[in-house]
Amino acid sequence: MQIYTRVGDKGQTKINGNYTVSKDSARVDAYGTVDELNSFVGLAASSPEAWPGLIEELHQIQQFLFDCGNDLATSNAKKYPYRMGQEPVDWLESLIDVYAVEPKPLESFILPGGTRLGSELHVCRTITRRAERVIVKFNHYLKESEDSQTYDTKRTESAENPHVQKFINRLSDYFFAVARVANHRLDKEDVLYERSGTVFHLDAKKADFDKHR
Repeated sequence: MQIYTRVGDKGQTKINGNYTVSKDSARVDAYGTVDELNSFVGLAASSPEAWPGLIEELHQIQQFLFDCGNDLATSNAKKYPYRMGQEPVDWLESLIDVYAVEPKPLESFILPGGTRLGSELHVCRTITRRAERVIVKFNHYLKESEDSQTYDTKRTESAENPHVQKFINRLSDYFFAVARVANHRLDKEDVLYERSGTVFHLDAKKADFDKHR
């Protein structure tokens, strides 16, 4: 297998359908950032502090992130059907609901950090947020190009897959929740932001993560 193709030497790359697009397009920025996130998830999964259930979850998240990248690199969903659906979003929400109630309730912001694993998961959370921003930007480009029905392939473009943005949005909540659990299980207290004040209002079952979304 030949690794290099020389296609990128002029600042271009291929997407699904063998279409050539510029490497600085919003589409490539979106799936490239998801690929970066996937690498950091792999790093967290390799942590010696990670427990077996977490490793299994992170590996599954990597599979879903690859699906997200596929869908972001697809301009013709009729020919190349999207892979992400609602089920991965529901799966994340079920995990968040379990993890959110394990550590003691939060009332204020916390600083990213704690254990090595907790810190790696917080890095995953912040890269997820960046991925979300570039995906939103890309989706805006798609909507703005609806009149001409083309974006960077100069061909008819399919509408974005909304499940990708939903999954990425929920994924940052997952990383926030599981980072707190990682610190809790290793007896490391979260460090509170000193000038935070009360920003979270919790019930007995579920944390309100709106300020971190």
